[in-house]
Amino acid sequence: QVQVAESGGGLVQAGGSLTLSCAVSGHTFYRYGLGWFRQAPGKEREFVAAISWRSSTTYYGDSVKGRFTVSRDNALNTGTLQMNSLKPEDTAVYYCAVASDYGSARNVDADYDYWGQGTQVTVSS
Repeated sequence: QVQVAESGGGLVQAGGSLTLSCAVSGHTFYRYGLGWFRQAPGKEREFVAAISWRSSTTYYGDSVKGRFTVSRDNALNTGTLQMNSLKPEDTAVYYCAVASDYGSARNVDADYDYWGQGTQVTVSS
């Protein structure tokens, strides 16, 4: 069974940083795109960042450009979302997602077929 496991969420003050990690396991497919989404209570799920299999392409949502950095280590089947200069509006549940049909970076949630359980990020002012 494919598993996507996230870690690193927590409470941080505005202006601080957090690093989220994503571990992918149990998969039989080879190349896959990796993405990050977030959802705040009462809000729709929002695209945050995505990275292609070879890390040749990255995409970022407008609200996080210049503050967040996405990366991956395919030897370890892990992904990382580095979040800097955090703002209260970044508060949300953050999800890691895998697109097994694509090696490219995808920015729509419908392209992803495996999702992590989500990890809470809370930014206080």
